[in-house]
Amino acid sequence: MREEGEGYDDRRDEGRRGTRAAVHAASGGRLGAAHPRQEGPTDLRLVPPALAAWATSAVMLDAAPAWVTGTAVGCLVLAGVLMTLRVGRVGRVGRARRVPGAMTGGRSGWPAVTAAAVLVCVAAAAVSAGLHGADLRRGPLPALAERYATVIAEAEITSDPRLVRPRVRGPAPTPTAVLIEADVRRVETRDGATMVTRTPVLMVVDVERRRSSSSASSASSASSVGDRPSPWLALLPSTRVRVTARVVPPADGGDIAAVLRVRDPKVPEVVGEPSAAQRLAGRLRAGLREATDGLAPDARALLPGLVVGDTARITPELDEAFKETDLAHTLAVSGSNLTIILVLLIGPPGLAQRVERRGLAPRLGISLRTTALLGGALTLGFVIVCRPDPSVLRAAACGAVALLALATGRRRSLIPALATAVLLLVLYDPWLSRSYGFLLSVLATGALLTLAPRWSAALRARRVPPRLAEALAAAAAAQALCAPVVAVLSARVSLVAVPCNLLVEFAIAPATVLGFAALATAPWAMPVAKALAWCAGWPAGWIADVARTGAALPGAGVDWPGSWTGAALLALATVALLLAGRRLLRHPWWCGACGVLLLLAVVQPPPLTRVVTGWPPPGWRFAMCDVGQGDATVLAAGAGTGVVVDAGPDPVLVDRCLRTLGITRIPLVVLTHFHADHVAGLPGVLRGRQVGAIETTTYQEPVDQAEFVRREAAARGVPVTRAAAGEERRTGGLSWRVVWPPADAAVVPEGPNDASVALLVRSAGLRLLLLGDLEPPAQRALLRSPAGPLLAGVDVLKVAHHGSAYQDPGLLSRAAPRLALISAGADNTYGHPAPGTVAALRAMGAVVLSTDRDGALAVTGAGAELGVAGD
Repeated sequence: MREEGEGYDDRRDEGRRGTRAAVHAASGGRLGAAHPRQEGPTDLRLVPPALAAWATSAVMLDAAPAWVTGTAVGCLVLAGVLMTLRVGRVGRVGRARRVPGAMTGGRSGWPAVTAAAVLVCVAAAAVSAGLHGADLRRGPLPALAERYATVIAEAEITSDPRLVRPRVRGPAPTPTAVLIEADVRRVETRDGATMVTRTPVLMVVDVERRRSSSSASSASSASSVGDRPSPWLALLPSTRVRVTARVVPPADGGDIAAVLRVRDPKVPEVVGEPSAAQRLAGRLRAGLREATDGLAPDARALLPGLVVGDTARITPELDEAFKETDLAHTLAVSGSNLTIILVLLIGPPGLAQRVERRGLAPRLGISLRTTALLGGALTLGFVIVCRPDPSVLRAAACGAVALLALATGRRRSLIPALATAVLLLVLYDPWLSRSYGFLLSVLATGALLTLAPRWSAALRARRVPPRLAEALAAAAAAQALCAPVVAVLSARVSLVAVPCNLLVEFAIAPATVLGFAALATAPWAMPVAKALAWCAGWPAGWIADVARTGAALPGAGVDWPGSWTGAALLALATVALLLAGRRLLRHPWWCGACGVLLLLAVVQPPPLTRVVTGWPPPGWRFAMCDVGQGDATVLAAGAGTGVVVDAGPDPVLVDRCLRTLGITRIPLVVLTHFHADHVAGLPGVLRGRQVGAIETTTYQEPVDQAEFVRREAAARGVPVTRAAAGEERRTGGLSWRVVWPPADAAVVPEGPNDASVALLVRSAGLRLLLLGDLEPPAQRALLRSPAGPLLAGVDVLKVAHHGSAYQDPGLLSRAAPRLALISAGADNTYGHPAPGTVAALRAMGAVVLSTDRDGALAVTGAGAELGVAGD
């Protein structure tokens, strides 16, 4: 995130001598550099009006018309009174100057002018916000949404359609859907009434998954949305479509009047083609996607997002890694993208009006004003191709102000440029005042323009190398201002954000420049574009690797209250840390010691963690990970080796659990059945570990989740086998027998739960029974099977189906466990574990523990020394 520029400010001194002084302020050539030539204070006169307009817009979007009118009129009247008093005072001062020896009023009039400007901006923001808020309340859609009416609507798409990938909610993921922001232009109700309007809405299109057949043999050919993209994803902004939809109220308000649930999602009915500009932008974006098709998965997903904000290929796992490391700004187009391209054209803005100016423009003999015009055209094209997101608009507005300064020969500080951009944008689109993305973008830019230069100078004064000082100051300043807002959104504070941002800093510029070059050449020379994309894939892959590695560290972040109170506490903690840091910088040895402690807190080496926390306990035999509403368990099979049974719903959580347990080698992964709360975390199990094989149930349903497992295994070269009753295996001191499902193909389970792989495990005298999600019919059948007699008197029972109420009393009596463990998510909506099940187990003399109350659990010892420890 680099913002470069040079400022110029003329100020008048109205003292007795009436002298005039020109103050020239210039920023350094690199991000975070000090300002050695800056003289006088920074011009902050536009900051109060911008902040006042921002706050007013956020408040007035929901205000009644009377409040909006009263605020606007009152502010204008007060501004008029202040300016009248100011003019009268200036007149008196002028007359006094004609009297020998009379004293002038100095700069006492400036506060009145500033106050008047603030009031005028508040009035303008109130009117703009009131009009935009009224757009959501007028027209037929709000009333239709209250009745949940079904309509035929003609809508103009205003943003790129985006795919909402499934999230695990219990056994099945949420439906895949395409979200499209649009303006409804015409509505036709069931009674034949047709109404013309212009109302912003969100269209939700549920995407159907296609299956080649229902047989298990053809399940492998089933394709998901990612394999066969929905035609809705190909629609471009400004396209008009006609849909039959149910109108429902928006869940959380915002800048839409209603949600349209599209009923027939197969093929969109296009009634108006997109504009020529959007067709060109779509062609460029499609060309970039095609040029990146041959890259490694992470680079293929990241490069379009880094260049034009196209995140369609970003997997939930990779997206979560970027959020954990506070690198999510690289997935959204921001001011850094435009700055890199403009600097390539004009060079450092601080040298733009000098003979030694740099960039491509002077080398091509292009004049300064023509360069400004080219930069303006580039900025406009940037907004069209990357879409007008909050960060893109902010970047474009700042760039336009800087380019205007070049064209007119008047240089200005970037602080007034940023304030001008904020003011214009919140007046143009008041909904930006409530956008977290816009807030983070402005905070990050403000940090780079204010704090970073000072911190860089302080570090350089303490003999830190200049480039390292600049990069460190920029990353730390942006993190210090943005962290409280990020904590509100994620309820988490990243401890690796600054080092991760430092590590990717040098890779962002080449990836962006090469990516834009591939974007520009793809429509005309695809082989050249693919070569450029291949080159850009190296730095893009590095960025993804840093994000994954940082997110995988056990101490990558700490939980924090996700509220504005929590944000205020974090801001206070940051200030205290900065004050303490100033003192620590005077003592290099103390700085080194604190750095080592922070490193240990982030890496958390298993031996040290075990000493400090007691987790995992020495000699643990069986561990149940706390992965929320799902299952993920580990059977110890030697130093750093374990058999994993189920992977839970979240790759990050299961990966973190395995790292804490010190598991690096996995001879076998057993996936009891294909429900998402047991298999969706598989990428986290496979990440960075030696995996021998994956064993699954014979019942390949749900088809999409079974296909997901096969894809993940194939991508890493891990063979997939199927378990059947009677199979026995051994590794080290661990042995197990598959007791369910039966090998007889004629036995067809009633569903995925009853097809769960059940294991009877022996570990140095300890007997464990793992039942997956077996329901009572399968539990009774298991009792009657040849393995039934073997189930008597186990030491540990992994209770079936998260401790649900559906348990067979006969199986529980036969097993008679000494210790019953239940994996369930805190505050889950299924009522797991059921109180009746817990009571029945305790009545048999079992000790019952569950992850929703006790966290991760680990079993130790055997016989009379059987024990269990919680994380």
